[in-house]
Amino acid sequence: MSLHPTVERVTARIVERSRDSRGDYLRRMDDARRHSPARTPARLALSCGNLAHGFAASGVDKPALRDGRAGNIGIVTAYNDMLSAHQPLEPYPSLIRAAARAAGGSAQVAGGVPAMCDGVTQGRAGMELSLFSRDTIALATAVALSHDMFDAALLMGVCDKIVPGLLIGALSFGHLPVIFVPAGPMTTGLSNRDKAAVRQRYAEGKATREELLDAESRSYHGPGTCTFYGTANSNQMLMEVMGLHLPGTAFVNPGTPLRDALTVAATEQALRITALGDDGVSSNYRPLARTVDEKAIVNAMVGLAATGGSTNHAIHLVAVARAAGIVIDWDDLDALSRVTPLLARIYPNGSADVNHFHAAGGLGFAIRELIGAGLLHPDIACVHGGDLHQQAMEPWLDDLSLRWRDPPTGSLDPSVLRGVAVPFDAEGGLRTLDGNLGRAIVKVSAVAPEHRAITAPAKVFDSQDAVLDAFRAGALEGDFVCVVRGQGPRANGMPELHKLTPTLGVLQDRGQHIALLTDGRMSGASGKVLAAIHVTPEAVDGGAIARLRDGDPVHIDAEAGALTVRVDPAEWQAREPAFAADRASHAGMGRELFGLMRARAGTAEQGACSLFDAETGA
Repeated sequence: MSLHPTVERVTARIVERSRDSRGDYLRRMDDARRHSPARTPARLALSCGNLAHGFAASGVDKPALRDGRAGNIGIVTAYNDMLSAHQPLEPYPSLIRAAARAAGGSAQVAGGVPAMCDGVTQGRAGMELSLFSRDTIALATAVALSHDMFDAALLMGVCDKIVPGLLIGALSFGHLPVIFVPAGPMTTGLSNRDKAAVRQRYAEGKATREELLDAESRSYHGPGTCTFYGTANSNQMLMEVMGLHLPGTAFVNPGTPLRDALTVAATEQALRITALGDDGVSSNYRPLARTVDEKAIVNAMVGLAATGGSTNHAIHLVAVARAAGIVIDWDDLDALSRVTPLLARIYPNGSADVNHFHAAGGLGFAIRELIGAGLLHPDIACVHGGDLHQQAMEPWLDDLSLRWRDPPTGSLDPSVLRGVAVPFDAEGGLRTLDGNLGRAIVKVSAVAPEHRAITAPAKVFDSQDAVLDAFRAGALEGDFVCVVRGQGPRANGMPELHKLTPTLGVLQDRGQHIALLTDGRMSGASGKVLAAIHVTPEAVDGGAIARLRDGDPVHIDAEAGALTVRVDPAEWQAREPAFAADRASHAGMGRELFGLMRARAGTAEQGACSLFDAETGA
């Protein structure tokens, strides 16, 4: 099957746009590889004192690290035992060390990275550290790998900012092969739809706090990733379509023999694809710099659209791409989403969770369908040694032996997963808006067609708490566009505004025609209310959103890609921005330590990243 012309065209323009920056990146990675002596492990380039420090506490692995010629794996872990998604990672280093030893190599925990949970910090001051935790994780990953003891790396992380942060950091060491090793989703508990219903009843004062806590506890009930299709599970999908997982790794539950077997296999494969070889460079060599290329990034955008994935990746993918010298923008995402059919209905885009999706055929089936439609590049250099056709294979245990087989030829549950011939929607879930209010992202896969466009007066707020206060005061009547500004990366770190979801859902269920407009983020599980988010320029930079006043007619049309205010042009141009950053949000809960990141952050469309030049994004 030939490539879809839009996929071909978008890929070509990304290649051309990125020619200089990508070329510079690849030269740097080639230089990093040449820094190590040919046919020898990286650690042997260290001085004797350096090397002795590096293996001093390595116990039974010390002889191999001192005198051996086998590869050594650096493990970077996001383990902590507060996050359900990361708690299962605790025993992984011991399992990996044993597997590496059995394969003739070695492995060391190079370092740990922070892993915060947006589910814990939603609506709290700590949420204002969330986006910049991604950049902190990237920095911590670089520190871990900077010891130059390693011939490959295994990255252990799952949730929202952790996977993008690990990947951004590792791309500075793109001469190394890198495999992501996830933990998998928790088993199914209370359905996400039932949980959301209790949240809405609580927002209306119709459920007690005890009833709410009981519902939440039955939904988030054990080890593993939250089972809705938010940013964490979108991360796992992206690692699959970019070829950075062993095939079918994403949604295998933690604490199972299959999960352990996949972790062992990732260790063995990491040693197999190092640059070590008799000819100086092994024919199996799969450096990260060559796996994450323009085609892999396009695959990521297509996968996001096809599965109705997280809006957060409209930011994260831009930052990841730039770390690899690749320049993408929201027009690329929009063009691909408009030709990509929606194949999945996973909460909040449906009632199923990721376990149901996986059982229906999961990513293996979806990848095969998208390849067949010419929507994915199959010829990427996946870490398993093959291409994307093999990435679609399904892992299983034959007694104690790990094997792979073809995914189902058809969906096992068409209410959850469908092929390209009979999709849930002809287009994907993400679109770009543009107009005199700036540019924004909107997720429509969970929004009913009748709610995808609105023209209504603005009600302007400078915080989500002010919205909730107005709701409790009965001031949110009639049709309106809820404007929440001052929530961008430079203002306060761009927190998610998921705390508003139940309240806005209540208003829409009452029959009001409403939408959200903000320069902040919504949850990766953005739901049924039309939300124009990531507005850029943001208010603190004098963006048009700062000029809005109560009552201004705002027009949002997700189908047409329009984001406008209908005010006389002369009056509009004469208006001064009526917004001042809330300096109180710059202190407390550690926020005072992140001033440098706020000041350096690029725009949302540049990835809202503080690690690149804020003007050029490079």
